[in-house]
Amino acid sequence: MANHTSGRRRPAARRPAPATRGPALVTRAEARAPQRRLRASNLAPLWRERLAELSRPGWARTAAVRRVVAALLVLLAGVLALRGDPGTAGTAVLVATRDLPPGHVLGDADLQVVQRPAQQLPAGALALASDATGRALAAAVRSGEQLTDVRLLGPALAVAATGDAATTAVPLRLPDADVADLLHPGDTVDVLGLGGARGAVTVVATDATVLSVPPADPKRRSEGRLVVLALPAEQAGAVAAASLSESLTITFH
Repeated sequence: MANHTSGRRRPAARRPAPATRGPALVTRAEARAPQRRLRASNLAPLWRERLAELSRPGWARTAAVRRVVAALLVLLAGVLALRGDPGTAGTAVLVATRDLPPGHVLGDADLQVVQRPAQQLPAGALALASDATGRALAAAVRSGEQLTDVRLLGPALAVAATGDAATTAVPLRLPDADVADLLHPGDTVDVLGLGGARGAVTVVATDATVLSVPPADPKRRSEGRLVVLALPAEQAGAVAAASLSESLTITFH
């Protein structure tokens, strides 16, 4: 018997409709996205996150901070060591090359410029040989001693001895060398003139301060003895003028 159904078309099989994506259904790529964002935030954290991490207490973090601070301190110490202390840097200063007596007139052979730490220099220290060459010492100086302005006979010594900026130094030659032997730096004396009219004694200057009594020169002992006094400029001029025309002496206070 013939198969009558062979010529009929079978209905096409229906394909299942795609499932509708619900809110709970996500793809694998979407599921991995938060993990990727998390890894990116760990690799490049924001500055706020960095500060938060540093502020969190922890032994390991504290030890790391201490190591960093210690390394910075070591680096700073090395820089300071290479730089040196400004207070110990060498500064030029004038010193004596040998022992010198009071009244000695300084020459180039008596002086030497050396380097000394700046913090060890006294006030008024001389730095150039030209500042002292040709000037007389007010007191004895030891070899290697630093020279200052008050070691030399001059205005600086007069001001230091009296405290008066208007004071100046004036040399005076006393006719009696034995009188000069009684004087010492710091003594206060009056200067008298012995050659006035009819042999009268005149007061030329008062309250003079003795600055220096240089050693006697045996070759000029007959001419008297030289002393250096500190006086105001007006009285210093009167003493210098009187010494040209009359004999001068001193009286002690």
